Amino acid sequence: MIDPQRSTPENLVARVRAVLPSLTPSAQIIARLILDDPATVARSTITELSAASSTSEATIVRTARVLGFSGYAQLRLALAAAAATRQVPDRLVPGDLAPDDPLSDVIAKVTRAEADALEDTAAQLSPERLGEVVDAITAARRIDVYGVAASGLVAADMSQKLLRIGLSAHAFTDAHLALTSAVLLRPGDVAVGVSCTGETPDVLEPMRRAHQAGATTVAITNNPRSALAEVSSHVLISAGRESAFRPGALASRISQLLLVDYVFVGVAQRTSEVSNEALRATRDALDQFVSESRPRPRKPS
Repeated sequence: MIDPQRSTPENLVARVRAVLPSLTPSAQIIARLILDDPATVARSTITELSAASSTSEATIVRTARVLGFSGYAQLRLALAAAAATRQVPDRLVPGDLAPDDPLSDVIAKVTRAEADALEDTAAQLSPERLGEVVDAITAARRIDVYGVAASGLVAADMSQKLLRIGLSAHAFTDAHLALTSAVLLRPGDVAVGVSCTGETPDVLEPMRRAHQAGATTVAITNNPRSALAEVSSHVLISAGRESAFRPGALASRISQLLLVDYVFVGVAQRTSEVSNEALRATRDALDQFVSESRPRPRKPS
Protein backbone atom coordinates (compact mmCIF):
# COMPACT_ATOMS: atom_id res chain seq x y z
CA MET A 1 0.00 0.00 0.00
CA ILE A 2 1.06 3.58 -0.65
CA ASP A 3 1.81 5.52 2.52
CA PRO A 4 -0.32 8.71 2.54
CA GLN A 5 2.22 10.37 4.81
CA ARG A 6 4.72 10.16 1.98
CA SER A 7 2.45 11.97 -0.48
CA THR A 8 4.80 14.82 -1.34
CA PRO A 9 5.65 16.58 -4.60
CA GLU A 10 9.12 15.03 -4.52
CA ASN A 11 7.92 11.47 -4.82
CA LEU A 12 4.58 11.75 -6.64
CA VAL A 13 5.81 10.84 -10.12
CA ALA A 14 8.01 8.12 -8.62
CA ARG A 15 4.97 6.54 -6.97
CA VAL A 16 2.94 6.73 -10.16
CA ARG A 17 5.68 4.83 -12.00
CA ALA A 18 5.89 2.29 -9.17
CA VAL A 19 2.21 1.33 -9.12
CA LEU A 20 1.65 1.55 -12.90
CA PRO A 21 2.11 -2.19 -13.64
CA SER A 22 -0.41 -3.18 -10.95
CA LEU A 23 -3.20 -0.79 -12.02
CA THR A 24 -6.27 -1.73 -14.01
CA PRO A 25 -6.17 -0.84 -17.73
CA SER A 26 -8.38 2.21 -17.18
CA ALA A 27 -6.32 3.42 -14.25
CA GLN A 28 -3.13 2.91 -16.29
CA ILE A 29 -4.45 5.38 -18.87
CA ILE A 30 -4.80 8.02 -16.16
CA ALA A 31 -1.39 7.21 -14.68
CA ARG A 32 0.28 7.52 -18.08
CA LEU A 33 -1.34 10.92 -18.59
CA ILE A 34 0.15 12.00 -15.27
CA LEU A 35 3.58 10.74 -16.32
CA ASP A 36 3.40 12.21 -19.83
CA ASP A 37 2.00 15.62 -18.94
CA PRO A 38 1.63 16.27 -15.18
CA ALA A 39 1.16 20.03 -15.61
CA THR A 40 -1.84 19.56 -17.90
CA VAL A 41 -3.43 17.05 -15.53
CA ALA A 42 -2.95 19.54 -12.69
CA ARG A 43 -4.91 22.14 -14.69
CA SER A 44 -7.71 19.74 -15.66
CA THR A 45 -10.99 19.33 -13.82
CA ILE A 46 -12.14 15.79 -13.16
CA THR A 47 -14.66 16.16 -15.99
CA GLU A 48 -11.97 17.34 -18.41
CA LEU A 49 -9.63 14.50 -17.43
CA SER A 50 -12.46 11.99 -17.78
CA ALA A 51 -13.06 13.18 -21.35
CA ALA A 52 -9.35 13.24 -22.20
CA SER A 53 -8.75 9.73 -20.87
CA SER A 54 -12.10 8.18 -21.90
CA THR A 55 -12.46 6.88 -18.36
CA SER A 56 -15.10 7.47 -15.71
CA GLU A 57 -14.80 10.04 -12.95
CA ALA A 58 -15.08 7.19 -10.44
CA THR A 59 -11.98 5.55 -11.97
CA ILE A 60 -10.08 8.82 -11.62
CA VAL A 61 -11.01 9.05 -7.94
CA ARG A 62 -10.01 5.43 -7.34
CA THR A 63 -6.67 6.02 -9.06
CA ALA A 64 -6.02 9.06 -6.90
CA ARG A 65 -6.70 6.99 -3.79
CA VAL A 66 -4.32 4.24 -4.93
CA LEU A 67 -1.66 6.94 -5.18
CA GLY A 68 -2.27 7.90 -1.54
CA PHE A 69 -4.70 10.82 -1.88
CA SER A 70 -8.22 11.17 -0.53
CA GLY A 71 -9.50 12.24 -3.94
CA TYR A 72 -8.72 13.87 -7.27
CA ALA A 73 -8.67 17.40 -5.84
CA GLN A 74 -5.76 16.49 -3.58
CA LEU A 75 -3.93 14.82 -6.47
CA ARG A 76 -4.31 17.99 -8.56
CA LEU A 77 -2.90 20.09 -5.73
CA ALA A 78 0.13 17.79 -5.42
CA LEU A 79 0.77 17.91 -9.16
CA ALA A 80 0.46 21.69 -9.15
CA ALA A 81 2.87 21.94 -6.22
CA ALA A 82 5.31 19.66 -7.98
CA ALA A 83 5.20 21.79 -11.12
CA ALA A 84 5.51 25.02 -9.12
CA THR A 85 8.61 23.79 -7.31
CA ARG A 86 9.97 22.28 -10.54
CA GLN A 87 10.00 18.82 -8.99
CA VAL A 88 8.67 17.49 -12.30
CA PRO A 89 9.04 19.02 -15.78
CA ASP A 90 6.01 20.17 -17.78
CA ARG A 91 6.44 17.12 -19.99
CA LEU A 92 8.52 14.05 -19.33
CA VAL A 93 10.72 12.93 -22.22
CA PRO A 94 9.85 9.34 -23.23
CA GLY A 95 12.77 6.97 -22.84
CA ASP A 96 11.66 3.84 -24.69
CA LEU A 97 14.25 2.54 -27.11
CA ALA A 98 13.37 2.00 -30.76
CA PRO A 99 15.05 -0.42 -33.20
CA ASP A 100 16.34 2.43 -35.36
CA ASP A 101 17.60 4.69 -32.58
CA PRO A 102 21.11 6.01 -33.26
CA LEU A 103 23.66 5.21 -30.56
CA SER A 104 23.63 8.83 -29.43
CA ASP A 105 19.93 8.41 -28.54
CA VAL A 106 20.65 5.05 -26.90
CA ILE A 107 23.19 6.74 -24.63
CA ALA A 108 20.83 9.58 -23.77
CA LYS A 109 17.76 7.40 -23.17
CA VAL A 110 19.52 4.74 -21.12
CA THR A 111 21.25 7.39 -19.02
CA ARG A 112 17.96 9.16 -18.43
CA ALA A 113 16.25 5.91 -17.45
CA GLU A 114 18.97 4.97 -14.95
CA ALA A 115 19.06 8.46 -13.42
CA ASP A 116 15.27 8.49 -13.10
CA ALA A 117 15.34 5.07 -11.44
CA LEU A 118 17.80 6.20 -8.78
CA GLU A 119 15.98 9.47 -8.11
CA ASP A 120 12.57 7.77 -7.97
CA THR A 121 13.85 5.09 -5.60
CA ALA A 122 15.31 7.67 -3.22
CA ALA A 123 12.14 9.81 -3.39
CA GLN A 124 9.92 6.93 -2.28
CA LEU A 125 12.03 5.75 0.65
CA SER A 126 11.46 7.18 4.12
CA PRO A 127 14.23 7.04 6.74
CA GLU A 128 11.73 5.44 9.11
CA ARG A 129 11.01 2.54 6.75
CA LEU A 130 14.70 2.01 6.05
CA GLY A 131 15.46 2.15 9.76
CA GLU A 132 13.01 -0.66 10.50
CA VAL A 133 14.74 -2.92 7.97
CA VAL A 134 18.19 -1.98 9.26
CA ASP A 135 17.10 -2.77 12.83
CA ALA A 136 15.75 -6.18 11.83
CA ILE A 137 18.86 -7.18 9.90
CA THR A 138 21.23 -5.88 12.56
CA ALA A 139 19.55 -8.05 15.19
CA ALA A 140 19.08 -11.11 12.97
CA ARG A 141 20.64 -14.49 13.72
CA ARG A 142 20.55 -15.29 10.02
CA ILE A 143 19.59 -13.51 6.80
CA ASP A 144 18.32 -15.35 3.72
CA VAL A 145 18.07 -13.43 0.44
CA TYR A 146 15.98 -14.87 -2.41
CA GLY A 147 16.09 -13.79 -6.07
CA VAL A 148 16.29 -15.29 -9.54
CA ALA A 149 17.69 -14.10 -12.88
CA ALA A 150 18.64 -10.39 -12.69
CA SER A 151 17.21 -10.15 -9.18
CA GLY A 152 19.40 -13.10 -8.25
CA LEU A 153 22.44 -10.94 -8.95
CA VAL A 154 21.05 -8.38 -6.49
CA ALA A 155 20.45 -11.11 -3.90
CA ALA A 156 24.06 -12.26 -4.27
CA ASP A 157 25.32 -8.69 -3.91
CA MET A 158 23.32 -8.18 -0.70
CA SER A 159 24.46 -11.40 0.93
CA GLN A 160 28.08 -10.76 -0.04
CA LYS A 161 28.01 -7.27 1.47
CA LEU A 162 26.43 -8.43 4.73
CA LEU A 163 28.82 -11.37 4.95
CA ARG A 164 31.78 -8.99 4.64
CA ILE A 165 30.72 -7.20 7.83
CA GLY A 166 30.31 -10.38 9.85
CA LEU A 167 26.63 -11.23 9.42
CA SER A 168 25.36 -14.72 8.59
CA ALA A 169 23.84 -13.98 5.18
CA HIS A 170 23.18 -16.34 2.28
CA ALA A 171 21.72 -15.83 -1.20
CA PHE A 172 19.49 -18.43 -2.82
CA THR A 173 18.75 -18.35 -6.54
CA ASP A 174 17.41 -21.91 -6.76
CA ALA A 175 13.78 -22.35 -5.63
CA HIS A 176 14.36 -25.80 -4.11
CA LEU A 177 17.27 -24.61 -1.97
CA ALA A 178 15.40 -21.44 -1.08
CA LEU A 179 12.40 -23.42 0.19
CA THR A 180 14.68 -25.76 2.12
CA SER A 181 16.29 -22.81 3.86
CA ALA A 182 13.06 -20.84 4.38
CA VAL A 183 11.28 -23.54 6.39
CA LEU A 184 14.25 -23.69 8.78
CA LEU A 185 14.08 -19.99 9.64
CA ARG A 186 12.65 -18.91 12.97
CA PRO A 187 11.54 -15.72 14.76
CA GLY A 188 14.38 -13.21 14.78
CA ASP A 189 15.71 -14.34 11.40
CA VAL A 190 15.21 -12.18 8.29
CA ALA A 191 14.19 -13.25 4.79
CA VAL A 192 14.63 -10.78 1.94
CA GLY A 193 12.80 -11.33 -1.36
CA VAL A 194 14.01 -9.50 -4.47
CA SER A 195 11.59 -9.36 -7.40
CA CYS A 196 10.85 -6.54 -9.81
CA THR A 197 7.24 -7.61 -10.36
CA GLY A 198 6.71 -9.00 -6.89
CA GLU A 199 5.01 -12.02 -8.43
CA THR A 200 7.95 -14.35 -9.17
CA PRO A 201 6.92 -17.81 -7.84
CA ASP A 202 10.53 -18.83 -7.11
CA VAL A 203 10.80 -15.89 -4.72
CA LEU A 204 7.23 -15.65 -3.51
CA GLU A 205 6.88 -19.20 -2.18
CA PRO A 206 10.09 -19.16 -0.07
CA MET A 207 9.00 -15.79 1.33
CA ARG A 208 5.61 -17.23 2.26
CA ARG A 209 7.28 -20.17 4.01
CA ALA A 210 9.70 -17.83 5.81
CA HIS A 211 6.75 -15.72 6.97
CA GLN A 212 4.95 -18.82 8.23
CA ALA A 213 8.09 -19.84 10.12
CA GLY A 214 8.01 -16.54 12.00
CA ALA A 215 10.90 -14.78 10.25
CA THR A 216 10.80 -11.06 9.53
CA THR A 217 10.21 -10.67 5.80
CA VAL A 218 11.50 -7.81 3.65
CA ALA A 219 10.49 -7.21 0.03
CA ILE A 220 12.57 -5.33 -2.53
CA THR A 221 10.19 -4.80 -5.44
CA ASN A 222 8.93 -2.31 -8.00
CA ASN A 223 5.33 -3.20 -7.21
CA PRO A 224 4.00 -2.06 -3.81
CA ARG A 225 0.69 -3.83 -4.47
CA SER A 226 2.20 -7.21 -5.34
CA ALA A 227 1.78 -10.58 -3.66
CA LEU A 228 5.37 -10.27 -2.41
CA ALA A 229 4.56 -6.96 -0.72
CA GLU A 230 1.50 -8.50 0.94
CA VAL A 231 3.51 -11.31 2.52
CA SER A 232 6.30 -9.00 3.72
CA SER A 233 6.70 -7.25 7.05
CA HIS A 234 8.61 -4.40 5.36
CA VAL A 235 8.56 -3.24 1.74
CA LEU A 236 11.33 -1.29 0.01
CA ILE A 237 10.17 0.09 -3.35
CA SER A 238 12.62 0.15 -6.24
CA ALA A 239 12.00 2.02 -9.48
CA GLY A 240 12.75 1.43 -13.14
CA ARG A 241 10.77 -0.02 -16.03
CA GLU A 242 11.33 -3.08 -18.16
CA SER A 243 11.19 -2.51 -21.93
CA ALA A 244 11.19 -4.57 -25.11
CA PHE A 245 14.90 -3.89 -25.73
CA ARG A 246 15.98 -4.14 -22.09
CA PRO A 247 14.36 -7.11 -20.31
CA GLY A 248 15.81 -7.26 -16.82
CA ALA A 249 16.65 -3.62 -17.45
CA LEU A 250 19.58 -2.01 -15.72
CA ALA A 251 17.19 0.66 -14.44
CA SER A 252 15.33 -1.97 -12.43
CA ARG A 253 18.47 -3.68 -11.21
CA ILE A 254 20.37 -0.52 -10.36
CA SER A 255 17.50 0.76 -8.20
CA GLN A 256 17.43 -2.56 -6.33
CA LEU A 257 21.19 -2.32 -5.81
CA LEU A 258 20.74 1.21 -4.47
CA LEU A 259 18.32 -0.09 -1.83
CA VAL A 260 20.81 -2.82 -0.93
CA ASP A 261 23.50 -0.19 -0.46
CA TYR A 262 21.20 1.88 1.78
CA VAL A 263 20.57 -1.17 3.96
CA PHE A 264 24.23 -2.20 4.00
CA VAL A 265 25.49 1.23 5.06
CA GLY A 266 22.79 1.50 7.71
CA VAL A 267 23.70 -1.89 9.19
CA ALA A 268 27.43 -1.09 9.03
CA GLN A 269 26.79 2.13 10.94
CA ARG A 270 24.79 0.37 13.65
CA THR A 271 27.53 -2.25 14.08
CA SER A 272 30.52 -0.05 13.29
CA GLU A 273 32.97 -1.65 15.72
CA VAL A 274 32.22 -5.20 14.62
CA SER A 275 31.79 -4.35 10.93
CA ASN A 276 35.04 -2.38 10.74
CA GLU A 277 36.95 -5.29 12.26
CA ALA A 278 35.25 -7.75 9.89
CA LEU A 279 36.04 -5.59 6.86
CA ARG A 280 39.67 -5.33 7.93
CA ALA A 281 39.97 -9.08 8.48
CA THR A 282 38.35 -9.98 5.16
CA ARG A 283 40.36 -7.39 3.27
CA ASP A 284 43.62 -8.66 4.79
CA ALA A 285 42.73 -12.27 3.93
CA LEU A 286 41.94 -11.40 0.32
CA ASP A 287 45.05 -9.25 -0.06
CA GLN A 288 47.19 -12.09 1.30
CA PHE A 289 45.56 -14.62 -1.02
CA VAL A 290 46.13 -12.43 -4.09
CA SER A 291 49.71 -11.73 -3.10
CA GLU A 292 50.55 -15.39 -2.53
CA SER A 293 48.80 -16.48 -5.73
CA ARG A 294 50.87 -14.26 -8.01
CA PRO A 295 53.46 -16.18 -10.01
CA ARG A 296 56.95 -15.49 -8.71
CA PRO A 297 59.45 -14.14 -11.25
CA ARG A 298 61.95 -16.74 -12.40
CA LYS A 299 65.53 -16.34 -11.34
CA PRO A 300 67.89 -15.79 -14.23
CA SER A 301 69.80 -18.95 -15.14
